[in-house]
Amino acid sequence: MAKVLNITANPKPVEYSYSLSMAQAFLEAYRQESPNDEITEIDLYETDIPFVDKYVLSAWDKLQQGTDFDALSDAEKNKVGQMNQMVDQFTAADKYVFVTPLWNLSVPPKMKAYIDTICIVGKTFKYTEQGPVGLMNGKKGIHIQARGGMYSEGPAKDLEFGDRYIRGILSFLGVETAASVIAEGMLQCRIRLMTSSPRRWNGRNRRVRSLPSRFNKQQG
Repeated sequence: MAKVLNITANPKPVEYSYSLSMAQAFLEAYRQESPNDEITEIDLYETDIPFVDKYVLSAWDKLQQGTDFDALSDAEKNKVGQMNQMVDQFTAADKYVFVTPLWNLSVPPKMKAYIDTICIVGKTFKYTEQGPVGLMNGKKGIHIQARGGMYSEGPAKDLEFGDRYIRGILSFLGVETAASVIAEGMLQCRIRLMTSSPRRWNGRNRRVRSLPSRFNKQQG
């Protein structure tokens, strides 16, 4: 039995979100193919995520100098304790499904805060003489993203930092990235997709439902 984290960063209801509806289709198919796997859903907009702030940085400095955790201030213990819980949940999982829209050329701030929380030296990566090395080997990830414009080609191609960032982080941590599932141009064709030509949108979700087989077969 594998443990799967479905990590979403979109405050919209599923019925009003392309990325969330694609993720829903993916998970429905995944549950049918792997009914014994344990899926935990993390809605980052309903989760209290500790930002890296003065308390976190102060606590890290003290801990590196040998200070006991119990000797930290209450604010420091609260922040670092939250981060430890989240990174422990992340390291205990086998597979990751990241779900985001493309906002202002990148990921939503809640996703950035979550990634800051799970990128912890000694837990998800380490420093060596050759540079940083990821510790999440043997795990797999997939990124599901919806974009309003076209970023896979054309003048905006070099301005897409959302999927590129997620894939870069997963690679940095040693996670094998299975795929990126991208729906783009959604702002331009929203009305046509959802009203006059719903079969195009349904067809896209059918393709998403076919991905769990690939996700499972490539498990290392």
